[in-house]
Amino acid sequence: MGLSKLITETDSGPYGFGLFLQKMDSMLKTGNTVVSIYTEMTPNPETMKFVANKLLYPGKSIDFPDEGSAAPSPLAKELFAFPFIRAVFIASNFVTLTKTPDTDWSEVIPTIREFLKNYLESGAVIINESEVPLRKAVHNSEPSENDSDVVKRIKELLESYVRPAVEMDGGAIQFRSYEDGVVNLLMQGSCSGCPSSMITLKAGIEGMMKRMIPEVREVVAESV
Repeated sequence: MGLSKLITETDSGPYGFGLFLQKMDSMLKTGNTVVSIYTEMTPNPETMKFVANKLLYPGKSIDFPDEGSAAPSPLAKELFAFPFIRAVFIASNFVTLTKTPDTDWSEVIPTIREFLKNYLESGAVIINESEVPLRKAVHNSEPSENDSDVVKRIKELLESYVRPAVEMDGGAIQFRSYEDGVVNLLMQGSCSGCPSSMITLKAGIEGMMKRMIPEVREVVAESV
């Protein structure tokens, strides 16, 4: 429950302000902060970025392309309870949601913002880390000692240059594989199914990789 809503709800009666102070005192004692949520459009018209003034998954990201994949995240499971939500992507301080084609964002944004505010202010679990490794084993963009020199350089480039840029648009691009000069990447969040994602991939990422890593001949992408 945000500050403006607390003031609206508690300022109408003779004890309104006192009740407001009690609620604020309760939040301070439990360590919960008043959360604000604002939205940002993405290049993908089917996705919307909901940004919080609170870290949700610091320095990491995780994609839930359907309800069946949402087991590691209680937050994602509750978001999928909304019938118009098709996919959930959680990173740093934001959530990117993909809607059904027949849904108008202007009609559902207030409901989603209120839900996220209440959920985050309650201190409920966002990601169960113990269940995440099972999914991350499939694709990992973090360099490891078992990687070849070329793969290490590819992953370092993705981490240093690509990740910050695509996160600004509410998405992520993960390393999938490298073989015979071809880099295979996984598109997540707003990047998945985005009409302009292939332009970004070919004109931006592929061009940069070819310049910085001569072994790379081509970059291709897949969506979950």
